[in-house]
Amino acid sequence: MSDVCLEKFRCLRQAALRLRRKPPVRLFATAVCAYPSPKNGGFMMIKKWQQLKALLAAKNSGNLGDFAILKSDLLGAKVAPEVADKLRSVEGYYPPIDLEKLSQYPQGSFGREYAEHMQINHLQPLNISPELDDVAKRNVFGLRYVVTHDIFHVLLGFDTSYAGEIGVLAFAAAQNYSNALKISLWLAKLLYSLLAPQQVKAIFANLQKGRELGNKAEFLLGYRFEDHWQEPIKNVREHLGLRPNLS
Repeated sequence: MSDVCLEKFRCLRQAALRLRRKPPVRLFATAVCAYPSPKNGGFMMIKKWQQLKALLAAKNSGNLGDFAILKSDLLGAKVAPEVADKLRSVEGYYPPIDLEKLSQYPQGSFGREYAEHMQINHLQPLNISPELDDVAKRNVFGLRYVVTHDIFHVLLGFDTSYAGEIGVLAFAAAQNYSNALKISLWLAKLLYSLLAPQQVKAIFANLQKGRELGNKAEFLLGYRFEDHWQEPIKNVREHLGLRPNLS
């Protein structure tokens, strides 16, 4: 574990403790930690400063989708070549998600289940602005990881509690999208247990469930979920090899 990631954990813990009444669980769950590179230090510092300015602008605008992908781009998580190959089919693919439209789909459909999940939990889709098309194409992993986070919750059957979030993160780590996710999982295991000691049992149970689901399922991050909203959610799960956590 690098000193940078340990320091990042300390900062996240302190921030979350200050915001305990309304902890930023969802946005932490879409972040990944990467190792810094000593090469081209001056150029990298300028680039990181530009990324940070864009990140702050997105935060101030209230667009959580833009904020999330810019945060992922700033942290710079890398993916293995074989993962990048599997993501080519979704390069530049980020159709806007319209909850009002999806809520009109038949009961039991994938889109309707997703819309109800978002509405019940008072969430908005992490849509990406067209102005960030260059970032979306450059960082396909960050794009799909951000956009599909809430979709994973629905398909896997994990709620939005700390225990539910770590189940989704454990699934993603088991799918081997990026080594950075395994670091994020390690940090989340410590952070969530500190912030929600009453959920410790569920947190560790969902760690195991998420890993099991991730090991058995198809590669989900390269799937065009948004093309299948009208299908029964049962069919989508079966196609992807999922047996969700619905107990």
